[in-house]
Amino acid sequence: VRDYGDAGALLMGTWGRELFTFMLILQLIFLTGSNCLTGTIALRHITSSGICSVVWSVVSAVILLLLSIPSSFADMAWLGYVDFISIVAAIGITIIATGIRGTDSTGGLAAVDWSATPQGDPTFSDGFIAISNIVFAYTFASCLFSFMDEMHTPKEFTKSIWSLGILQIVIYTVTGATIYAFVGVDVQSPALLSAGTLVSKVAFGIALPVIFISGAICTIVAGRLIHGRIYANSVTKYINTPKGWITWLTVITILTIISWVIAEAIPFFDDLLSITSALFTSGFSFYLPPIMWYVLIRKGPWYSKENLLTSLVNLFVFIFGLVVLVGGLYSSIQDIVSYLTLLSN
Repeated sequence: VRDYGDAGALLMGTWGRELFTFMLILQLIFLTGSNCLTGTIALRHITSSGICSVVWSVVSAVILLLLSIPSSFADMAWLGYVDFISIVAAIGITIIATGIRGTDSTGGLAAVDWSATPQGDPTFSDGFIAISNIVFAYTFASCLFSFMDEMHTPKEFTKSIWSLGILQIVIYTVTGATIYAFVGVDVQSPALLSAGTLVSKVAFGIALPVIFISGAICTIVAGRLIHGRIYANSVTKYINTPKGWITWLTVITILTIISWVIAEAIPFFDDLLSITSALFTSGFSFYLPPIMWYVLIRKGPWYSKENLLTSLVNLFVFIFGLVVLVGGLYSSIQDIVSYLTLLSN
């Protein structure tokens, strides 16, 4: 199993391979698009210039394309450390800055307007877009097979999943909870914007590596999948010949352009994340893995003593994924329509 498409083949044969591969490529394009949009927001905010946002989006797309040129994860591995340091530093600065601002404000942290329950009578769409944005954090599941395929020691794959999952849950939970507690209902999206004008510029500057490296990784995963399918039975698939490099550069350029178009077509950060979560993350991270367990991994009846708890957990995850698919897609479309209607009026 080299990618999610191979997993689809195990479940549903050739049709499953093509469907899962198509979904995976689309998701990766949307993910690169979200990074392109984030990069646009960051560059526009850092410079505070009156330059049209389209110019910054083109700059973001070009940076993403250049970082996508390395054709293997081994070539990109060292950037992963830069990526991790970048996001942790940006998050740390934002948490500290919002904490200081909240403490120094009138009434201190006790006066911050936050609540553990929804405030302001949000609509179904508002609530579900918020849920979808949390779900978006777990899009990494779609790339796990692709990463495993190039691991130096594939038997360490399970350890890497546990490490990644626990680390992400801790970082996301601490970041979201503390910034919300320090800022309240006025927290912005992306949250780095909530740190104040000067500090947010610093935070965005430090976050630029993670914004562009993460987007480039998505392009590389999609590019390798497509390139590998084009040259499935040829040494050219290893991108070590002029023909291979020409095809590789062509593929990643096309993928980046499509991602840029999506970022321009859906210029609302929350809605782009929500659509991505509803269409793709709901499946790759939630309702498809339970199916794989039931069909490919489970040994014995689902109701047996050793399987019952796992069966119930997988059932819950499956249902949750379907709810995110339907609710998230409806909410995203509804929110975009409402925004466009407001603009037209």
